[in-house]
Amino acid sequence: MAFAQLSVDSASARSMDEVVVTATRTPRLMGNIAIPVTVINSKTVYQYGSLRLNDILGEQTGINVIDNFGKGVQVQGLSSEYTLILIDGEPLIGRTGGVLDLSRITVRNIRKIEIVKGPSSSLYGSEAMGGVINIITDGAGQNKTSAGLRYGRFNTLDGNINFSRKFNNTDVTASFNYNRSEGFSLKPNQIQKTVEPYWKTAQQISVNHQINDKWKMGAGLRRNVTYIDNTIEVSNLGNSTLSKGFERNNEYNITPFVQFKGNKIRTTLRGYVTGFEAVQLLNVKGNSDTYNDRFNQVFSRVENQTDWQIREQSSLTLGAGHVDESVASNRYDSMSTKRKNSISYFFVQHEEQLSDKLTLIGGFRFDANRAYASVWSPKIAMQFKASGKLSFNISYGRGFKAPDFRQLYLNFTNLAAGSYSVFGSEVAVPELNRLTSLQQIDQVTSMVGLLSALKPETSGGFNLGAKWKVDNQLQITANLFRNDITNMIVTDIVAFKKNGGQIYSYFNLKSALTQGLEFDVDKRISKTFSIKAGYQFLYTADKEVLKGIKKGETFKRDLISGNSVRMKLADYGGLPQRSKHTANLKLNYENTSGFFATTRMIYRGRWGTFDQDGNGIINRKDEYANSYLQVNASAGFSLKKYWKIMAGLDNILNYKDVIYLPGNPGRMGYIDIQFNF
Repeated sequence: MAFAQLSVDSASARSMDEVVVTATRTPRLMGNIAIPVTVINSKTVYQYGSLRLNDILGEQTGINVIDNFGKGVQVQGLSSEYTLILIDGEPLIGRTGGVLDLSRITVRNIRKIEIVKGPSSSLYGSEAMGGVINIITDGAGQNKTSAGLRYGRFNTLDGNINFSRKFNNTDVTASFNYNRSEGFSLKPNQIQKTVEPYWKTAQQISVNHQINDKWKMGAGLRRNVTYIDNTIEVSNLGNSTLSKGFERNNEYNITPFVQFKGNKIRTTLRGYVTGFEAVQLLNVKGNSDTYNDRFNQVFSRVENQTDWQIREQSSLTLGAGHVDESVASNRYDSMSTKRKNSISYFFVQHEEQLSDKLTLIGGFRFDANRAYASVWSPKIAMQFKASGKLSFNISYGRGFKAPDFRQLYLNFTNLAAGSYSVFGSEVAVPELNRLTSLQQIDQVTSMVGLLSALKPETSGGFNLGAKWKVDNQLQITANLFRNDITNMIVTDIVAFKKNGGQIYSYFNLKSALTQGLEFDVDKRISKTFSIKAGYQFLYTADKEVLKGIKKGETFKRDLISGNSVRMKLADYGGLPQRSKHTANLKLNYENTSGFFATTRMIYRGRWGTFDQDGNGIINRKDEYANSYLQVNASAGFSLKKYWKIMAGLDNILNYKDVIYLPGNPGRMGYIDIQFNF
């Protein structure tokens, strides 16, 4: 796991006193835990002008936001399905192509974001093979009300209201967010917009009641709705409607709990029910058939966690739970057919402070998966404080991930977004044969020959890092990591349709690796000005490809001559969608009167897309997307004690990539006004 990274507005000493919960599932001071975590506080989120979760995560070291089936997150070179996304400690569902779209999640009501990098399956299960991102919303026990409004390019409007009140022993918090845009087109002469008009709403309310000094109970309710207008009209044809349709996503979460807290024991019983429903309807003019895509997922869990402070230097965490999950979709069979699975699990974690310098954490989790074999996920971590300024962390963890319903049975075609199709491994071959018989296939790729039944994935992740607080103005962190994955499940293009649509499916890589270095420098130049820089070097590979190259058995086709030549290791571009080099530089100014200004530069090196010469490997220049630099800036001030006014400009250099970054609209200006009652 990467070491704690300071927000630009936080002094080093103060960050050590930050209480975090995600790394160990128990409240711990950041400076005293062996498992480190990155914390992004609400002040940083506001000053960076972030609206959705992908906005703020895309500016963090070692995290890439991938524009594929929505805004997905990539951590340590591991794709979105390996990173568990939580809101207030509870998992979100509703993935497309393995991607949980980060743009679904507003950050207008958050208190902080905690990011754990590296295997966390010992506490959180299979989806946490690559890490955990926990969005913690505004807490109870406050008395405040705030409202805000933001307007930007493409008639982008975002409004929010946050409310928190304490009534004797009862805390009530509520929030409402509305976000809309008219969409945009990266191709001016294209009939269909690159991003269609949409609106989104999010409502959340929680009630906590302190029964007495030991017992507490409460519940939360969250609902999120997204509506996308897929209607296409042509103005030069007299506003003729070529197609009419929409896409709507409904999501809800219910979270009751009861908690007992004694002198040394704290135990919490949590319930959690969440549902995600997606509907997409499209009717093309002149076509009697209506495209009707429906997806419904329900996830329920009951869990108990007990924390025992054995003594001041020793603590034990015990937990157990049961999950029931069901999916119904005409992407698989029909809405009347439900595919179900259940998992029972327990976990144990022990933390021991052996001395003032050395802390050890060990634990494991056992998952009994009804659909696949049971699995153990162990983990061990150590923190060594060499001095008051220098500390080291080392950790190793094992993870497990079974193929999900989507990877096995998905049969999905999106007519509203380029007519691409995604087929699960169990249906890919018959669907390709069907489309071939209908003469709809233009060409197939070399990946077709690799289609077979999927196997479960397993992984081992190792992290070694150091944190050096040079003085009160300078802190340096570094982290080496390596993840070895067996039977890694990846998506790739297996064919192209005659209408230009791509066909994707899922494959096992026999063995793969991601490894690299993350490096952060946080320097406070003066009381008002600070600089932060971050860099990640990432190397990824299919181990079988590496063996073939070393043996001289792998060839490529020369881009100029077209001749077949033997590949060298330097030719190999690794796993698709991964950049070898990424970096950021952030400048922040803030004075005592409340004025602030930020400039953030985010660089992403070139990344592999898909094979062009038929060997199934990224190895030629024409198989890469170009590197790019995005520059964002914002500035604002406080007016008296109630008003906050901010203006910003994202993507100042106006970088666009129609093919590989369709969700990036170019230069985006905005103004934001907040009022605190």
